[in-house]
Amino acid sequence: MTNTALLRPATFGVDAVVEELVEIRRGMAALQAREAAVLARAVVVVRAQEDVPGPSEVRDIPLRSMAAQLGAALRVSDRTVQRQLSDAVVLTERFPAAWAALAAGDVSGAHVRVIVEAGLPIDDDEARAVFEEAAVEVARRETPGRLRPAVRMLAARLHPVPLAERHAVAARGRCVWVRDLDHGMAELIATLPAHLAHGIRDRLDRYARRVIDARRGAGSAEAGAATLLDTSIAQDCRRIDEIRADVFADLLLTGHATPEVSNASIPETEAIVAHVQITVPALTALGADTTPAELTGHAPIDTATALRLAGTATGWDRVLTHPVTGTVLAVDRYRPSDQLKRTLQVRDEHCRFPGCRIPTRRCDIDHTTARQHDGPTEITNLAHLCRRHHTLKHHSAWRVRQTPDGVLHWTSPTGRQHPDRPARTLTFVPDPGPGLTTDAGLSTDRARDPGAGASDVPF
Repeated sequence: MTNTALLRPATFGVDAVVEELVEIRRGMAALQAREAAVLARAVVVVRAQEDVPGPSEVRDIPLRSMAAQLGAALRVSDRTVQRQLSDAVVLTERFPAAWAALAAGDVSGAHVRVIVEAGLPIDDDEARAVFEEAAVEVARRETPGRLRPAVRMLAARLHPVPLAERHAVAARGRCVWVRDLDHGMAELIATLPAHLAHGIRDRLDRYARRVIDARRGAGSAEAGAATLLDTSIAQDCRRIDEIRADVFADLLLTGHATPEVSNASIPETEAIVAHVQITVPALTALGADTTPAELTGHAPIDTATALRLAGTATGWDRVLTHPVTGTVLAVDRYRPSDQLKRTLQVRDEHCRFPGCRIPTRRCDIDHTTARQHDGPTEITNLAHLCRRHHTLKHHSAWRVRQTPDGVLHWTSPTGRQHPDRPARTLTFVPDPGPGLTTDAGLSTDRARDPGAGASDVPF
């Protein structure tokens, strides 16, 4: 047993470092908010000068001049300054709550950028204010990476224009283009509907991992028994990103993947298909509601696409959620399978250590209270942890307990508390006020959550 008394001096030192860094980051956030206010004030000066009559082609000269003066003083490109001036006006005028949270040091500049990016398409001032209030609340407790899918879903629910209409317009902009790089390289860039883009990436990842598995198998074979093909696989030193890129090129140019994937150790009959998880509110699936579906962990998608994917799925889960908080309560399925694992996968979506977004398919299922300490094998004592954080939990002074609503309360070695809430509870929408409805068409005078009373159905 480790003598905890021996750890106290080091613990105090770590706690002091953590506290100082937290204060530094708060100060940096406050300075960023102050800088935005000053830049916005510069635009006010410019606007007064732009009111002076003159030819249309020179009306933006005051703005260019201001950007040039600031750029010269700060040793920054005036084009960069002009963009910063625009961003500052958007933040201070259209997202005052996010700007105030930044000034208070409650959120970082990265959080604010995610909120502004997601909320900017909402033209209605009241709806955007409701979105901003909820988004800032999530930002106070989550990393920017986790914040992004949550606020995208919030924005989709509160946008006055239905998602199906917005998706139809955006889909007309899909394209493929090439940008030349140095050293004989180029980027091939495709703009696609989200479910197709993530499906393509998932398929490439599956092929790449099969290549790596084959390489490991060939590398462990007896030297005398290894075939020429196995030897060539064992000598493959490509990184996984390189393999993904090679598989991508092979599939598009030849219709099949690399020779390594097609060799005898990986039969071609074992088809690799893409995997995406879609969540569809039950009432939406029945055509009785317009609450948007979600490409789980990424972004909302239009209902027609979600239902088409649902129709071709080999199976689907019915998820029962709390009518207010959105907490996953249970999952059942028409076809027999491991129900508890599916429930956890739907609830967690990713590793449950604060800030981590490794997907559940690459995580371990961990007993919050260890099995050897009589921890039960039930949903209130299980959570997904990636291998890195699973190891950290068992081999460091980090501690965690789980409450019935699925929240993991982590305690750092210095005693700091870091609650981690299930991802599905992050998109709960607060009351936007009398008369304002969400994208789902539900007046929040009678339901605080657009999904209240509805079941989510991930495929």
